[in-house]
Amino acid sequence: MSSAAAPPAPSPTDPGRPSDPGEFFKLAYKRLSESIGAIGVGLLLVLLLEIVFFSLQSEFFLDWANFKNIGRAMTIIGIAAIGQTVVIIAGGFDLSVGSVMAAAGILSAFLINHGTPFALAIAAALGLGLIIGFFNGSIVAYLRINPLIATLATLSIVRGLAFVITSGQAEVISNETYLSVGTGSVFGIPTVVVLLIVLFLAVGFILPRTRFGRYAYAIGSNTRASRLSGIRVPRWQLCFYGLSGLLAAVAGCVTVARTGTAEPSANITAELEVITAVILGGASLAGGRGRLFGTFLGLAVLAILANGLILMGVASYWQQVVKGAVLLIAVVWDELRRTRRDVD
Repeated sequence: MSSAAAPPAPSPTDPGRPSDPGEFFKLAYKRLSESIGAIGVGLLLVLLLEIVFFSLQSEFFLDWANFKNIGRAMTIIGIAAIGQTVVIIAGGFDLSVGSVMAAAGILSAFLINHGTPFALAIAAALGLGLIIGFFNGSIVAYLRINPLIATLATLSIVRGLAFVITSGQAEVISNETYLSVGTGSVFGIPTVVVLLIVLFLAVGFILPRTRFGRYAYAIGSNTRASRLSGIRVPRWQLCFYGLSGLLAAVAGCVTVARTGTAEPSANITAELEVITAVILGGASLAGGRGRLFGTFLGLAVLAILANGLILMGVASYWQQVVKGAVLLIAVVWDELRRTRRDVD
C-alpha cells in the first residue's frame, strides 16, 4: 500500500510568505502604505515616538484622564480641519475659519441668553457659518479672486463685526444642555470626541464614494480640465467652502460648550493650527491630493505634542515656536514632494 505524499514545503521565494523578518516588514510596509499612504505610515511612526518619549518624561502622560484631555483638545481644531481638508483638496484655501468659529459661538450664546431654544440657537449659528462659507465660495468661484486674499478679507470682516456687535464683551453661558455637550461623555469617552470621530467618519465615507469627493479631487488636480469635462466647477466650489464654513461653526459652538463663554477674541490663530494639521496630514497646497485619515493623524501628532510640552512644563511662548516650526516643515515638505513629482 502506497503512502500519501507529504505536502510540499513552502517555497522561501513565495511572495505570500516572507522568508525572513526583513521581507515581512517590507511587505507589511507596502500594504500599509497602499492603505493609508507613505505619509500616513510616517505619521504613525511619529505618533509612536511621541508616546514613548512623553511617557518617559511624565508619569501622568499615559493616564486615561490625560488621553481624554488630548481628545478634547483635538476637537475644535479637528472639526474645522475636516472642512479645510476638502477645500484644500479642491485647490482652495480658507483662512476665515477662526473668525467663523468666534462669530458662530457668539451668535449661539447671544440667542440662548435671550430666550431662544437651544436647538434653534445652534441651527442659527450653523446657518451663519454656512452663509459665510457660501460667501467665500462665491467670491472665489464667480469673481475669480485668489482664495488666500478672499478669505483673509473675510477673516478680518467677520472678526471685526464680532467685536462691533458685542462691543468686545463676552457672553457667559448658563444653559445646562449647551454646557453638557462640552462636559458630558458617552461610555467614558467625551461627547465632543465622539462628535469629532463621527464627523471624520461621515465625511471620510462621502469623499471617495460620491461626486462631491470625486469632483473635489478632479477640480483640485486640474480646474480647466474639470470645466471642459462638464463639471460645474463654481457650483461645487460653493459647496466645498460652504462645508468649511458649516464645520467651522460647529467648532465654534463646541468652543463655547467647553469654555462656557463666547467672546469675539476666541479662536484667534486657529486657522493656522487647522492648516498645519491638514498639510502635515499630506494634503497638497496645489490641490488634488490629501486624505482625511492623514489629517486626523496630523491632528493627533500636534495634540500629543502640545500636551506633552505642557506636562514637561515648557513655556507657552516656546510652544508657539514649535507649532510655527511644524507648520514651516509641513509646507516645505509639501513643496519638496510637489517638485519631485513634477520632475518625475
